[in-house]
Amino acid sequence: MWAAYASWCVLLTLLTPAVRAIGQATCVSFSPSSASSGVTSFAVVSSGRAAPLLLSSDEWPGVQRAAGDFAADVQRVTGILPTLANFTSASGSGSGSGSSALAPIIVGTLGQSSLIAQVVNNTGLDVSSIEGQWEAFLTREVQNPLPGISSAYVMIGADKRGTIYALYDHSEQMGVSPWYWWADVPTTRNSEIYFASSGCQHGAPTVKYRGIFLNDEAPALMNWAMEKYTNGTGSAATNSPLQSPYYTGLFELLLRLKANYLWPAMWSSAFYVDDPLNPYYADLYGIVMGTSHEEPMTRSTPVEWDIYGTGPWDYSVNQQAIYNFWVQGAERSRNYETLYTVGMRGAGDLPLAEGQNIQLLEQVVSDQRGILENVFNGTGKTITEIPQMWCLYKEVQGYYEDGMTVPDDITLMWTDDNWGNIRRFPLSSEMNRTGGAGVYYHFDYVGDPRNFKWITTTQIAKTYEEMSLAVDREATRIWIVNVGDMKPYEMDIEFFITLGWNSSVWNLDNLDSFVTSWAEREFDVPTSTALQITGIIGNYTRMNARRTPELMNSTVYTLTDYREADTVLSEWQSLVQQSTQIYNSLPAAYQPAFYELVHHTVLASANLNAMWIYAGVNNLMGSQGRYAVNNYADLVQELFEQDYEYEYQYHTLLDGKWDHMMDQTHVVYVYWQEPTTNTMPMVTRMQTKKQNIAGVMRVVPEGTLGVWPGDNQYNCAQGYSCPNPTMTLDPYIPVGNRYIDIGAGGPAPFSWTASTNVSWLNVSTTSGYIDSNNLETRVYITADWSQVSGLEYGMVTFNATTPNPPTPGQTVLSQPVYFMANNTSPTSGFSGFVEGDGGISIEAAHTSRNTSVAGITWTEIPNYGKTVSGVTPWPRTGDNGGNFTAGTGPSIEYDFYNFNTIGQAGNVTVTTYVSPSLNANGDDRPLGFAIGIDDATPQSEYFVPYATPGQLPPQWDGVGGWVADAIISVPTNFTIAPGAHTLKIWMIEPAVVVQKIVIDTGGVRPSYLGPPESITV
Repeated sequence: MWAAYASWCVLLTLLTPAVRAIGQATCVSFSPSSASSGVTSFAVVSSGRAAPLLLSSDEWPGVQRAAGDFAADVQRVTGILPTLANFTSASGSGSGSGSSALAPIIVGTLGQSSLIAQVVNNTGLDVSSIEGQWEAFLTREVQNPLPGISSAYVMIGADKRGTIYALYDHSEQMGVSPWYWWADVPTTRNSEIYFASSGCQHGAPTVKYRGIFLNDEAPALMNWAMEKYTNGTGSAATNSPLQSPYYTGLFELLLRLKANYLWPAMWSSAFYVDDPLNPYYADLYGIVMGTSHEEPMTRSTPVEWDIYGTGPWDYSVNQQAIYNFWVQGAERSRNYETLYTVGMRGAGDLPLAEGQNIQLLEQVVSDQRGILENVFNGTGKTITEIPQMWCLYKEVQGYYEDGMTVPDDITLMWTDDNWGNIRRFPLSSEMNRTGGAGVYYHFDYVGDPRNFKWITTTQIAKTYEEMSLAVDREATRIWIVNVGDMKPYEMDIEFFITLGWNSSVWNLDNLDSFVTSWAEREFDVPTSTALQITGIIGNYTRMNARRTPELMNSTVYTLTDYREADTVLSEWQSLVQQSTQIYNSLPAAYQPAFYELVHHTVLASANLNAMWIYAGVNNLMGSQGRYAVNNYADLVQELFEQDYEYEYQYHTLLDGKWDHMMDQTHVVYVYWQEPTTNTMPMVTRMQTKKQNIAGVMRVVPEGTLGVWPGDNQYNCAQGYSCPNPTMTLDPYIPVGNRYIDIGAGGPAPFSWTASTNVSWLNVSTTSGYIDSNNLETRVYITADWSQVSGLEYGMVTFNATTPNPPTPGQTVLSQPVYFMANNTSPTSGFSGFVEGDGGISIEAAHTSRNTSVAGITWTEIPNYGKTVSGVTPWPRTGDNGGNFTAGTGPSIEYDFYNFNTIGQAGNVTVTTYVSPSLNANGDDRPLGFAIGIDDATPQSEYFVPYATPGQLPPQWDGVGGWVADAIISVPTNFTIAPGAHTLKIWMIEPAVVVQKIVIDTGGVRPSYLGPPESITV
């Protein structure tokens, strides 16, 4: 039922740009329906009057409060504030309900509101579709609902949050963004509002508990909140500023997003201690409170234990003190809606001191449940009715895998690897647990190999790929995501919660529509501009996810091969131009929101990447004795200072509303933990007056760290008396040419010329002048292939002339560069990828053929991964979630033509670039695929090695590990002859994601992104 409804929702959302709702059925418009349409509408605001809101006094306080928000939202849109009143059957009307000629809106909850009970009884309204459903709601116009009222629009929730979500659902459709305060999104004004008489409806959400975890909250969130919510002093116990004035604003945001669950900040705060009103307001608003994976029984650790605990945090030696500590936690939270964390980790979010003591941990859980039974005795709740979860984080998963058992009603909460790759999902044998399963996910992390907590690095396609698999595998009881300071992860948070609210709306084909709808809603832009913003966001999240900013250094992107660093710089510069153009085109009221949500991330990320790449260029130029090294040192310093300027611009928006929110340091990490301050990358300089002893001119061919003339360690293995450089050309180099940089070796100016000894070599520029205003010139070399037959050799000679030579007697300096051109072509009739520049590079989505088996097909995940996209067998639960033997599963094929093999010995190496996924089916089902060329026997590749339960393979971690590089490179060797071939990849296990394939025929060089895609014919 809901799948069909969901598809309809998206269609309506996309076809109705005037209604700013994402993934929802639309029932709001800004003009009445025409009589001829056959669709009737209900006037909310018309002719300067607003429909009153009626509730009953016995309604949930949280619903009454949210109804006040709804009334304020109507005023935000129209300038007119509806009246809000209680309706009593004795009076026959609500106070103020007769002050408007418009029919009222009646709001209430089934089983709670006497008013709604009366309406349902009077109208015979069928509420069976939502009755008893968690957080469901329906809305519509009804006739004669109450005495004296001929018609009304009813908003009815199956429970408290169902009613609240109905209100906020309509608010969003009216044009009030959930982020109206938290990201300063203006509300588009309309003078009138109408609801479709048929209303809107939503059943139970996909995920029962959907929420966020505030974590790693210092320095940004804590500094900001201290400035905005205190007089400089926080709570008495912890000095935390995160008290009820902060949390109530957050609770409202969560409800507008249709979240219902929160793990509060934990490192410098204690939710229940910092402000006794914190839990009271959470319950009143309708937020289910929990605590993190390391904080059992609603007690903050380490903060509360450090203040109130006695002795070590070790249950084996300090059982009674810890037991009493937990009793107090259960007692203070029992009157509030709470999801209890059970189990135990060591102090400081570390493994337990006593290690893998399963018996002790089973006692811990048993004692905790005993506490809950005692505390809730007399409330009518049995232990199985008290929500509990056990988070299988890091080594805790090892306890479970090694045999620890917990009662069936406790939710098993699976976790990712802290980098967005879920470690394991429920197996078929675990899917019938009454407590179900959930997922703890990360958009922010502190730990090995580096923190990532400064800026957005999450691709929604990656989030969808992982979390939709959680839906497939029935891990839908709890979803929570670590969001650090929350800003600047606004869109990522909303997507995560939206997917949990109704996963059936979203699929691989419409993920971009989420971003487009979001951009239309936030910035009130036409669809054409929203599509541009979608492209900007897709690109900057892809580029930041390649290598998180905290892991960046000056050698990540190769400076010598495939023009990789130049391409990255160009991509970032293009995004800056696009984003700046949109920013400048927006009305002033929308610019702060665009800066917070999009523009700052583009500017700051582009600046950071440029700084690191130019630091690499500076260091390389220093080793090559190029005088421009000083310019790049200056440029790096300028970019380093500009980093702060973008931060400052963020902090001074709207008179400093978000001051400190970008305090997070992010430049020059030396180990996993953040530096206490940003420091500039290392740069080098040359003396400004001393001349290079090798001469005035430096000649640097593409593809080498070396430089000529003179000795250099990179010119050859010997490092001195090296031969002149040789470059290669072939017709299928993706960029179509080679370049040579001509640069100054010191302060002396010179003129230069370039000449060739063969007619087929073309030089883009044959002469120039190098001086202090123009220290470098790039010359491009191409071949006229009509004049080249087979293998031919040529030479370009660069001559420098110095009128006043710094070196006595040296007036002319000459440097030849040799070229080897090989004009080869595939046989007639071939169609596919052609070897060029030493290999064949293929984006995985660009298949020659795609064959389905058992209803499973390799399917593209757009805007996923490091370069273009990924492909994965879909559906992941196809063929009952089974696997295949090598060569029998769904397959993808790529036709390619090679002219060479490695060392001409008949061998090639195929490297498959696979996403760093884990063996989520369990260790007896390791991730794998099969690969083969032509009719050769397929080779099985199981690329994630076994790890101790609860641990990760050693290749996973480290600054050069799989998660840091955001890829697993899987090499496979084959023996083939030059000619036409077909590479074939078969599914073995589901959930493998292939991004790229590179076939090394003898000339593939190291690079971070792999060679650019090869030319096809």
